[in-house]
Amino acid sequence: MTEIMANHWLDRPVDSERDHTLGVANAPITLVEYGSYACPYCRAANARIEQVRDDLGDRLRYVFRHRPITGSELARRAAELVERTDNAEQFWTAHITLMTRSETLTEDDLIVAAREAGLPLTTDSDVAERAAARVDADIKSSRASGVAITPTFFINSRRYDGPWDEASFSDAILGTLGHRVRAAALDFATWAPSAGVLLMVTTLLAIALMNSPMAAGFEEFWKQYLGISVGDAAFRLSLLHWINDGLLTIFFLVVGLEIKREFTVGHLAGLRPAALPIAAAIGGMVVPAALYIQLIPAGVWSHGWGIPMATDTAFAIALIAMLGRRVPVGLRIFLTAAAIVDDIGAIGVVAVFYSGELHLGYLGGAALCLVLLASLNRGRVYNVTPYILVGVMLWACVHASGLHATLAGVLLALFIPTRPPANLDALMIQANTIVAAEAKRAGEVLRSGPSTPALRALDAIHDRIESPAARLLRHAGARSSYLVLPLFAFANAGVSIRTDVMAGHEPLMLAIIAGLLVGKPVGFICFSALAVWLRLATKPEDYSWWQLAGAGALAGIGFTMSLFIAGQAFPTAADFASAKIAVFAASILSAILGCVILWKAGAPADSPAEAAARPA
Repeated sequence: MTEIMANHWLDRPVDSERDHTLGVANAPITLVEYGSYACPYCRAANARIEQVRDDLGDRLRYVFRHRPITGSELARRAAELVERTDNAEQFWTAHITLMTRSETLTEDDLIVAAREAGLPLTTDSDVAERAAARVDADIKSSRASGVAITPTFFINSRRYDGPWDEASFSDAILGTLGHRVRAAALDFATWAPSAGVLLMVTTLLAIALMNSPMAAGFEEFWKQYLGISVGDAAFRLSLLHWINDGLLTIFFLVVGLEIKREFTVGHLAGLRPAALPIAAAIGGMVVPAALYIQLIPAGVWSHGWGIPMATDTAFAIALIAMLGRRVPVGLRIFLTAAAIVDDIGAIGVVAVFYSGELHLGYLGGAALCLVLLASLNRGRVYNVTPYILVGVMLWACVHASGLHATLAGVLLALFIPTRPPANLDALMIQANTIVAAEAKRAGEVLRSGPSTPALRALDAIHDRIESPAARLLRHAGARSSYLVLPLFAFANAGVSIRTDVMAGHEPLMLAIIAGLLVGKPVGFICFSALAVWLRLATKPEDYSWWQLAGAGALAGIGFTMSLFIAGQAFPTAADFASAKIAVFAASILSAILGCVILWKAGAPADSPAEAAARPA
């Protein structure tokens, strides 16, 4: 299955002079189809489009663009044949003939379509070149619009990726409230900086509330206890701890799944390509921590050396996305991979240095949970539910053992199984056979939908297409980015910005700011250069050392993990408040510094299409 591109907007606006259209130009709804005459699904969709046009009348304008099936010479010839037409009537006559004459496109269909439209089967070279150019233009537009399958529909310039049944398609075309809400949510989620923007909004809201007359109530709200009790036994945590110890486990689960993916099939799967981001990440942890220790006098504050080690991936990636083509793709991959290694370091630091007093009995319970998870994995149990149930028990044991409870998420991720790639051809044949058999029985008496055995078989096919680890990452990743982290920021980022809060904490704040703002980029550059000098790694040519320094500066946006570690390092409210202000200041300054360096160092890079179009 070809992966659908991230872009979901129509690349080329509809042009009545250039495109093949049915309906008035000022119709409120424009439906664009990229299709192929050799595609059986396009031929089936043709009847659906006819019904929609009958239902909506002048409210709908329909546009057909070519996207011949790759590798099909007959599909390409059919597309070029209809492009030889001189007027709209000829085109639509040939189009309808090719779509409806037979179940599958044949050579005879081309002959009949040409005869009915009054077209010769052969033509002069100028007409043939013009027809080929128009087909090529549609194919180029389809690629730029993120078209990966046929048919693909665009409703008012937005790609429709929903079901093709009558109710769903009508909701999308008519723009019902439910569809508009779903579309708006999808647009926001697919906007690269969205997670960072949401984090920023919740952070600013928390700071605003903590510096308003509602500050006392806001702070007291997070201290409310919530839990369960059975007889004399009870388990209760404050709302703040439910977020920091409970919900944040989902974030650590996602981090663990991402680490697992990167080291198996991602950018860290091979030693050579992984060497540079690993070296940069190590430098980005060692140098800030060392700088912090040098600047902090011995005492309780020295325990906060882990604060400047962290990188907030969401903010860094959001800023890189906003910089657009000034940041090479290779540099984005480098920073993402380095952030994954940074996460590994942060998890290790939390586990070893920021856990409480250990209780061996509960550690034994956690070890037993890990044995159960390993048994499920070795037994090739691919249903996620047993892993989640054991994971909940693991979380309870880790929480009671003295280790930080969120580490249970990382441990659980290590045992969520992957699977060998599915045989998609076999699964598609099976699914098509089941759906076709059910469709034949759709009109039977006392039958309201697919049979239970058919639904179970389709569920099994769906489960086989994607590995449990990939499916869990896809679902939990969105919840982590758009629910867990914003809630964490809302609960933890609030700080009263007053001079008396910072009084006496200047050394602590200076050490944190220096570690993130200076230590991160210096560590990135020095350790990367050392790895290249020792020939352990190779720096790609598509980004410069200045751009690598800019990525290192963006890595100084500590935020989420820095706040988390600060909360573990400083139980005193005044110390924690000063650390939060320092993390905010360092993150803002690092963002500005990184953006300035990358803006100055990188001219906008050409897109692949532009690079291909440039004369040699």
